[in-house]
Amino acid sequence: MGKNVVILSGSPRKNATTDRLVRAFVEGAESAGNSVSLFRTADLNIGGCLGCNHCFEDPGACVQRDDMIPILKKLKMADVLVLASPIYYFGLSAQLKVAIDRMYALLSEGMPVRRAALLITCGDVSSAAADSAVSMFRQISDYLKWEEAGVVIAPQLHDPNDIDGRPELKQAKELGKII
Repeated sequence: MGKNVVILSGSPRKNATTDRLVRAFVEGAESAGNSVSLFRTADLNIGGCLGCNHCFEDPGACVQRDDMIPILKKLKMADVLVLASPIYYFGLSAQLKVAIDRMYALLSEGMPVRRAALLITCGDVSSAAADSAVSMFRQISDYLKWEEAGVVIAPQLHDPNDIDGRPELKQAKELGKII
């Protein structure tokens, strides 16, 4: 039986390198019989967490009525969460980070996610530019008791076509298959 996979992609550039890495993952995941829900957070209206704790008074319900609501609903049924982002100033994009912060709404009731993966693109020549983002991902995974399913980092990418033929596309597809 396939898994419910939720992907939160934080790239503001449509069809650029992060989107292409995500597509490779989706292709692998769907070919293995998994159900995939993809959210491009840059296309959505998601406000920052207000820290009001309404979600603890009314477990899992956020006081904000924005585009995070369908994401929270999908996360309540997800087996796997995949975070995807370009690196901006050595961290995840703001568009992805705001959605991660809003997952706070599910802390009181939990979510069924048991495994998580990270897909990263960056312009730097070294994958070390992603170290802070990978560290954050691992800390969140540890805190929420998610098993790390894998991390794919594709460095030295500037133009959307730079990722064509790169081994990271195959890595992402294979990760999708075994997720």
